[in-house]
Amino acid sequence: MTGQVAEAPSEMAAATGLLTVGVEEEFLLVDPHTGAAVPAVDLVMEQVPAELRGQVEREFQTSQIEIGSPPGLELSSIRHSLGVLRRALADAAERAGVRLLAIGTGPVDGPVPPVVDKPRFDRMIERFRLLVPGPGNNGMHVHVGVPDPETGVQVLNHVRPWLPLLHAMTTNSPFARGEDTGYASWRSVEWERWPSVAPTPWLESHEHYQRLIRQLISSGVMLDEGMLYWYARLSAKYPTVELRIGDVCPSVDDAVLVAALVRALVATARADVDADRPALRTDHHLLVGAHWRAAHDGLEGEAVDVTTGELRPAWELLDQFVDRLRPALEQHGDWAEVTALLGGLRRHGSGAARQRAVYARTGRLTDVVQDVARQTRD
Repeated sequence: MTGQVAEAPSEMAAATGLLTVGVEEEFLLVDPHTGAAVPAVDLVMEQVPAELRGQVEREFQTSQIEIGSPPGLELSSIRHSLGVLRRALADAAERAGVRLLAIGTGPVDGPVPPVVDKPRFDRMIERFRLLVPGPGNNGMHVHVGVPDPETGVQVLNHVRPWLPLLHAMTTNSPFARGEDTGYASWRSVEWERWPSVAPTPWLESHEHYQRLIRQLISSGVMLDEGMLYWYARLSAKYPTVELRIGDVCPSVDDAVLVAALVRALVATARADVDADRPALRTDHHLLVGAHWRAAHDGLEGEAVDVTTGELRPAWELLDQFVDRLRPALEQHGDWAEVTALLGGLRRHGSGAARQRAVYARTGRLTDVVQDVARQTRD
């Protein structure tokens, strides 16, 4: 996790009445000819411009690299930061002889690159052994400022039912080991091998949150708080809630759209908390099922309506969700841009649908890799 989220977003929110948002994105490094993942992170890091290195980090595997945008109030600043960082990283990768992909996991079969040489990662491998997911597991994390941990816990209760819809939006890994997996997000399936990956549970208080963390560590399920891989959590370092929604988005447009919706969801939750409106207490197992359905179908199929437990077209539920967030989107000046970006998403489909469309035309995963690389830079 990059240090750029370390500014105090809650202070800025207090001064303006608006919430800051920051984005972290993880990418895959691949061979430019075969599309297979390559252990090239050290070579790429050497090529990153010095002025941007504070916003770029190694990730878990040597085939991965991560960026983090500074927190901002304006979507334009998030767009600018992500665009600059993506282009600079794509250029650095090319100078290192590899290619940068904004993709959930590697579509082309090949050896699994080793884990980055860090004592903590060594301990994770020693404890959990073969849970390491494929050639690289790349997600997107969105941070939104909260004033204090107790409020943050209440926000987590309010946002947890709606995360499967954001999960469906971000599906971007249908291929693995050279074939179509049948899932829109195979990354999600691989990621759930880890025992601490799950929908956020219902939390009674911040003390309850901390007690669960202590119990998960003492039981051996996690090494430390950093391994709390719930889909939404409190940041261990910064005054934010962190939504760890799904696959990294293929383009900056997609990432900006998700960031705007996440901020609006948190702002809506904050308003509900302040007004003493209760959160929807969705059953944990229904949420597990809803996230599975999101990973399987993406936006192009059906999704679970968590208010009824029934299946409905994913886009129908997403439209209702965005309408629910409209007051917060308008408050932050994001409604017009979100409307335009949703129109683009509707026309082009999810990242998974775009990958499958390229493969249907050409029958070559190398063409899929090239198209993802183009979207990553653009």
